[in-house]
Amino acid sequence: MTDGWDPAGFRTRVDGVLRSFLDEEAGHLVVVDDALAPVAEQLRNAAGHGKRLRAAFCYWGWRAAGQPDSDALVRAAAAMELVHAAAVVHDDLIDDSALRHGLPTAHVALEAVLTRDGRRRARGAARSLAMLVGDHLMALAGQLFATSGLPAAYLARARGLWAALARELIAGECLEILHTGSRPDTGTSLKVVRYKTAKYTVEHPLLIGGLLAGAPTALRDTYSAYGLPLGEAFQLRDDLLGLFGDPAHTGKAGLDDLRAHRPTALLAETWWAADASQRERLRQVLGRSDLDGNHLREVRDLMLELKAPQRVERMIVARVERATRALDAAGTSPQARRALRELAQRATDRVH
Repeated sequence: MTDGWDPAGFRTRVDGVLRSFLDEEAGHLVVVDDALAPVAEQLRNAAGHGKRLRAAFCYWGWRAAGQPDSDALVRAAAAMELVHAAAVVHDDLIDDSALRHGLPTAHVALEAVLTRDGRRRARGAARSLAMLVGDHLMALAGQLFATSGLPAAYLARARGLWAALARELIAGECLEILHTGSRPDTGTSLKVVRYKTAKYTVEHPLLIGGLLAGAPTALRDTYSAYGLPLGEAFQLRDDLLGLFGDPAHTGKAGLDDLRAHRPTALLAETWWAADASQRERLRQVLGRSDLDGNHLREVRDLMLELKAPQRVERMIVARVERATRALDAAGTSPQARRALRELAQRATDRVH
């Protein structure tokens, strides 16, 4: 707890908002037709997990600008989690990932239902349904934000940034697709990280909270100076956990990044340090659909030999330090600075 900041209590509040909102929306779908029950179930489950970091950053963008705690603001902040839920459904679909939080991803769960019901071409239908679930979640994020209970004049301040959030998230996803399978490059990977994850995870929620609160330009500049490097550090940690984390903690398959040949900074740093024979070993593994634990161990050993994880770890540390230094010029209360430092640690010092 930090001067009244109760992360567990905040998460409970956000969870309650999301559960109630998605239950209601799922009910509306089933009223249309009972056949929509599996889709409604995926909608209901879409935001059932998560650390609620995005909502927390939005909350502290508001509080650091001098505004008090507000249930309406918590509802607006919870909308950030629906943006994330939409991105997760789409990301899992694009990458054909089977697991998320240790559970079947939306398209996999829907395929199981359709197969059980005897549906022909169940896989294609399930993928199409999952795409629509993701689309609907993004629309619902805007709806929850607009109906949060905040004054219309406050909401209007953030309208342009909300549009930028969606645009830049899509740009990042597109860049990842366009560079998947290409020659690994650290600069390219970091650009994907910035647009696909960093902005909508930290910077944009902070700025939206600040705009809702009427934060001055100087404070919003501080939010960006803190948010961008921290968001990048968050995704770099995620990339490390994707290959070196324990699936029992991460809830994801360790081979996903290798099967998809994703343009991660970890892979790029490995490629940069590898000699010709080591690069050939990587080529024999990347993008294959039949990978197993032996392949994972081989790639891990090569990465460790080339000290790629250590270099990525240094990138994380440098970005967290840059982010927390930015808070010194924030002109905010000690409570807000402590909360944002605590959030920086939670975002990057994790096992899942």
